Amino acid sequence: MSHKIGLACIIDDDNMYVNLVKRIVEAKNLCNNLMVFQNGKDALNYFEAILTNLNKKTIPEIIFLDLNMPVMDGWEFLDNFTKIKNKLGKTITLYIVSSSINPVDIERAKSINTVKDYLIKPVTIEDLEAIFLKKTL
Repeated sequence: MSHKIGLACIIDDDNMYVNLVKRIVEAKNLCNNLMVFQNGKDALNYFEAILTNLNKKTIPEIIFLDLNMPVMDGWEFLDNFTKIKNKLGKTITLYIVSSSINPVDIERAKSINTVKDYLIKPVTIEDLEAIFLKKTL
């Protein structure tokens, strides 16, 4: 049985990309709510705070993570998030979304169990629909 994604999360400091994804998600009605963090530190603080009050409605089902951000980059976020994700009690599908086409970055990301896939910016409407609709099967 399929269900609509309740909450998705974008961790990215690129406002143009974030606004594009927001518009696509809203126009295609791909999920109920979308949360956005400008850097990995703010996102990690959010997830660590959830550990004290496990309300599964506040835990996203999908995370889109950029690698190159200020304060805390995507790699550092991944290192820390991997340590706490199992304590959240919910399956979270994480995608790296980066402008980096460096094969080293791609292979490194794909070698991390937490990462479902690596998408190169700009993502397309078809990319997002495939992710959200596959998730609901």
